[in-house]
Amino acid sequence: MSTTLDEQPDETDGPGSYGSRARSRARENTTFACVHCARTVPANTDGHYRNHCPYCLWSLHVDVKPGDRASACRRAMEPVGLVEKSGKGWQVVHRCTACGHRQPNRLVRDGDSPDDLDLVLSLPWL
Repeated sequence: MSTTLDEQPDETDGPGSYGSRARSRARENTTFACVHCARTVPANTDGHYRNHCPYCLWSLHVDVKPGDRASACRRAMEPVGLVEKSGKGWQVVHRCTACGHRQPNRLVRDGDSPDDLDLVLSLPWL
């Protein structure tokens, strides 16, 4: 069975187990309403969870570190640019409109609702 970095086994649950982290991340891959454009954002179908709107690319500041959901800020994050990361490809960089925190996020290029390519290409390279 292949895994992504986001789905590594949790050693506390024994060898080969996916434990509470995988269950928690599965719950995160759900439909949500975009904080910016208010459109309904469908759950991702490409094997990763979605953390931004495919229609306007805005996100919500919920993480301190990717996937931890530990930020108390909970404000809108504006897409401000693109970066390319080895092993992850192009990523959209979001900046929190309240605290200024910046976070790169994987683009959704496959599945039922890929990110709007015209919007992605309109962002500057950082």
